[in-house]
Amino acid sequence: MSLEQLKLSKPLIAAMNSLGHLSAKEIQLKTMSRILGGQDVIAIGPEGSGKTTTYVLATLMRLKIGGGDAPRALILVPTKEKVFEVLETFNLLNRNDTFRIVGIHADEPIDKQVEDLTDGVDIVVAIPSRARAIYLKLGLNTNKIQVMVVDDAADMVKKGFQLPINELARSIQKCQHLIFTEVMHEKLNHMIDGFMYLPATIEVEELSEIAVETYQQLIYQVPNFRTKLNLLNLLLSDTEVFDKVVVFVNTRLTAQTLSRDLFDGKAEDIFVYKPLFFDEAGYDSLEVFKVHDKARVLIIANENFEEEKLTDIPFVIHFELPEDKMLYINRVMKTDDVDLVALNFITDLELPQLKKIEQTIGQKLEEAELPQDLLIEDLSKTTKQKSKHAKELERQHAEEEAFRNAAFQPKKESNAKTTNFSSGEKAKMNKQKKHG
Repeated sequence: MSLEQLKLSKPLIAAMNSLGHLSAKEIQLKTMSRILGGQDVIAIGPEGSGKTTTYVLATLMRLKIGGGDAPRALILVPTKEKVFEVLETFNLLNRNDTFRIVGIHADEPIDKQVEDLTDGVDIVVAIPSRARAIYLKLGLNTNKIQVMVVDDAADMVKKGFQLPINELARSIQKCQHLIFTEVMHEKLNHMIDGFMYLPATIEVEELSEIAVETYQQLIYQVPNFRTKLNLLNLLLSDTEVFDKVVVFVNTRLTAQTLSRDLFDGKAEDIFVYKPLFFDEAGYDSLEVFKVHDKARVLIIANENFEEEKLTDIPFVIHFELPEDKMLYINRVMKTDDVDLVALNFITDLELPQLKKIEQTIGQKLEEAELPQDLLIEDLSKTTKQKSKHAKELERQHAEEEAFRNAAFQPKKESNAKTTNFSSGEKAKMNKQKKHG
């Protein structure tokens, strides 16, 4: 599909063509008209689907001209590296330097960043925590913001940026909200529900055209770590089926913790690969573990495991998905005719990693039904209990807000806005059986 279908300006089309982009991405075709029409949008797509270019183009089109004294677009991203990536995309497409764009991250003095903002700016690209800190210092004026973008939103939840994102959203009386993410899940939905207004949810899927031949893979989607532990206890209690198992976690500390929690640490056939403590039983070699009849389960940390062939291991369980998708793919890639099943325990926070794996291997992983007798841990009661520290933070925030309100002149009655734009309908989640 041609770029002309996106209704972009001629300078932006020329800039895209000069960068080698001669046709529009699917996510751009499905979202651009809605964004340019002013609608709130939740755009879901895998890595490399064109999400960043989409909102950069849309922001430049929505603002039309630069030269403002206060920011009209706020783009929130999870890392300093992402700040630089977005700034580079703006620089490539904002060829005439029409807009003044400022990047905000935690590695520069905050006073310098306040000066950069007060000198006049059109677009701010920032990490949420630093943007909030500057806002509370009266250095970030949100009164004129027309577009607020949250990029890599699922990663934002994983990094714990819900509070600053919601505070910044509440500070803006009325604007368009754009959410870009690889996956949509309950925790993310809860974060954005308070400020999205009747959003359109648009999802695109881009799997590799060449499917990788793999061993059988199944996923168990569970809500939290404790339920993962219950599931592993339940499966491993069947010693006839699970007679030789390797369990992968990400860190040695998790491996050690897991070995003590499984069967209350009383099982004599569960071991840790290269344990942290010298006096604990374990194995320094996968090959030695394979030939020992009394050793049934070996817990391996990705961080200290030199990859070896998993032949003669009928079950591989990823209690945690590795951060490096290729570690996982190399383990499940079929190299010979053996019986091997990979079972993967997934929480909402690991869905982005799962998406990257599925995109690379060119196939969706089948979801297994959870056992009927599995105990699903409900952590909501404990998480809702506020600690003294949390209450103190709330008190400090109330004082900061009172100070901020006192620093600005009250609005004229004619300019006061009474419409509540925070009561929009809850964004609909994609609840397909497979993670589409």
